Amino acid sequence: MFTGLVEETGVITQIVPARESTELWIRAKVCSRGIRIGDSLSVNGCCLTVVARKKARTGVTLRFDLLQETWRRTNFSNAAVGARVNLERALAVGSRLGGHFVTGHIDGTGKILRWEKVGKDHLLEITAPKAVRDYLLYKGSIAVDGISLTVAAVMRAGFRVWIIPHTFQVTALSERQIGDRVNLEADLLGKYVRQFTAARRTSRTAGR
Repeated sequence: MFTGLVEETGVITQIVPARESTELWIRAKVCSRGIRIGDSLSVNGCCLTVVARKKARTGVTLRFDLLQETWRRTNFSNAAVGARVNLERALAVGSRLGGHFVTGHIDGTGKILRWEKVGKDHLLEITAPKAVRDYLLYKGSIAVDGISLTVAAVMRAGFRVWIIPHTFQVTALSERQIGDRVNLEADLLGKYVRQFTAARRTSRTAGR
C-alpha cells in the first residue's frame, strides 16, 4: 500500500527484454535506503518487487522483473534508459497518510491531451479508459504515475488536474509531453463504494 506522495525520482539505467519478463534497473538514492530483496516499491505508480540490488559509485541500482502483462498494460513499454521515474516506498504502519490509499495496481493508461503552464501552476488534461472514468469524481482522488492528485474537472473522455510547482519539480511530470502515456489508478475507496452499491441494487432487484 502506498500514499501517492513521491519520495524521489529514480533514473532507468538498464532495460533488458526477455521472452517471459523484462529486467528493469533503476538508480535510486532515498528509496534504496534500507530496502531489501522482496520489498515492494512503487515505480510510476506500479507496485514492483525488488529482486536484486547493486552498489556503484553513482549510487544503488535496483532490479525489477516485469511480466509481459505489466509491460504492455503500463507506460513502461515506452520507457527508455535515462528517463526519470517516480518512486515511493510502501506505507509503514503508523506513518502519516498525506495523499490517499494507492495500491500500485494500474487500472489503465491515459494520454496527455493538454499540458501547459498557467501562472505558477500547470494544467494537465488526460484521457482515461472506462475502467478509470467510472470512478472519476470532482474533487476526488486519482493516482497519475503514482502521484496522488485531486480531480479538478471530469470530462467526457477523461479528466483535468492542476499541478503545483512543488509537484512539477520533484516528480517525473516535468519530462512529460502532450501525447505521452501515463499510468492511472482510480481511487480505491471509490471502487469499494461502487461495488457495494451495485451489490445492494442487485440484491433489491432479485428480491422483488
